Amino acid sequence: MRSCLRVWNLLLVGAVLTLGNATVQAADDYAYDLVHSSVSFKARHLDVSWIHGRFNEVEGKFSIDRENPAKSTFQLTIKADSIDTANKARDEHLRQPDYFDTKQFPTIEFKSTSTKAIAGGYEVTGDFTMHGATKKVTLVLKGGKEIEFRGNKIVGFSTELTLKRSDFGFDKTQIGLIGDEALIIIDCEGVRK
Repeated sequence: MRSCLRVWNLLLVGAVLTLGNATVQAADDYAYDLVHSSVSFKARHLDVSWIHGRFNEVEGKFSIDRENPAKSTFQLTIKADSIDTANKARDEHLRQPDYFDTKQFPTIEFKSTSTKAIAGGYEVTGDFTMHGATKKVTLVLKGGKEIEFRGNKIVGFSTELTLKRSDFGFDKTQIGLIGDEALIIIDCEGVRK
């Protein structure tokens, strides 16, 4: 009888350990793939045309818990001085204090605070920090399908977000030359081994 109880105890301990490991490993961690991702934007110029640009240096990571999406997290960090509008003089001006002020505010960041699954992706709310100001924003991330390619697991998302520069303390005298609103387009792939 005692040996039977020992066997049951061992089986129970093994089951608990197995379930514990399954819970710990439920989330998949991905690194932002800079080569196959982009953060771009467009803003009105003199209210007659659009200026397009991108940020060339971006890092990020996200953790997706498909069984409990509320535990999923997303983080993105953009180096503000990597701005690229295909015009060196304009890029240098955009780095100055009347625009991004990249010496004082070197990064633009997003960190999620809540996530929920929606049809075709996730709704992610978080803190968006730019130019020294932090605002709560909600992103609708479309995608989330994982595939395997060359030994890696890859997942992709895309989103668009409209921000007002005036909400982030940009020089209001420059609004008009460049519109107050900017459309941010994020297409990203995440990779895990």
